[in-house]
Amino acid sequence: MPNLDDLKKRIGSVKSTEKITKAMKMVAAAKLRRAQESAESSRPYSDSMKDLIESISKGYKPSSTERNLLTGDEKGQIHLLILFTSERGLCGGFNSIVTRTLRDKIENLIDQNKTIKIICVGKKGYDILKRQYSEMITEVIDMRAVKSITYQDAKNISDKVVKMFFDGEFDKCSIFYNEFKSVISQIPTEQQVIPIEIISNESDQEIKEDSFFEFEPGESEILDEILPLNFTVQVFKALLESAASEQGARMSAMDNASRNAGDMIDNLTLFYNRSRQAVITKELIEIISGAEAV
Repeated sequence: MPNLDDLKKRIGSVKSTEKITKAMKMVAAAKLRRAQESAESSRPYSDSMKDLIESISKGYKPSSTERNLLTGDEKGQIHLLILFTSERGLCGGFNSIVTRTLRDKIENLIDQNKTIKIICVGKKGYDILKRQYSEMITEVIDMRAVKSITYQDAKNISDKVVKMFFDGEFDKCSIFYNEFKSVISQIPTEQQVIPIEIISNESDQEIKEDSFFEFEPGESEILDEILPLNFTVQVFKALLESAASEQGARMSAMDNASRNAGDMIDNLTLFYNRSRQAVITKELIEIISGAEAV
């Protein structure tokens, strides 16, 4: 049984922890508002870019067998997987849930005898994967110096990946990130960006049959300009969604930690008071016993 001094020190330690978790919750809440606004404002633009490319590409046929971002490579042997996680911890299951989605994809590709390359954007994803898939990780992009996500940050990543594609280092590329829904809900998302997934439906087919559009310049020239831009936009969206999800997960985790610390303080204080009362009672009994003996 711990003595009273040990209990007082432990209560003080938990109170200090509670102050830290409450402060971190407030900081995460302040950052979340800005990050959420940025993520939500990026969605219409990225969705419009995707719709535009789908519209242009419906009647597009490559003029040569050269590699392009729209159709990728027919071989599809080498897959590049880009994982977006945080640089810091204390954000609950934010990093583990998206990493689990990536692991499922890796196992599926291994069963198909595919070659896999991984780029980790954020240190925590690398820390989780390095023991099991270290030989697949080709690069870790450090974002610790980035205070606020900008378009240039996404462009630096996309330019590097696009160059890798045209150098023949991979055939297909998918990105993995947490999509922000609410403070307590972040959805792990897999999105294939090279080649772009074209989702057609019956209404699209009817429009295609009844309508004909001419592009000036031609589809090929337009796509050559738009496809790299679209890839950058999708990376930018993933960065913003991941940043908002991280702050939401951290806010929720710190709120739970503060509640747990408060409960622990109450239990320790109750145990301390009972132990203190028992010590006082024991001392009174000893004094009374001594007086009666005299």
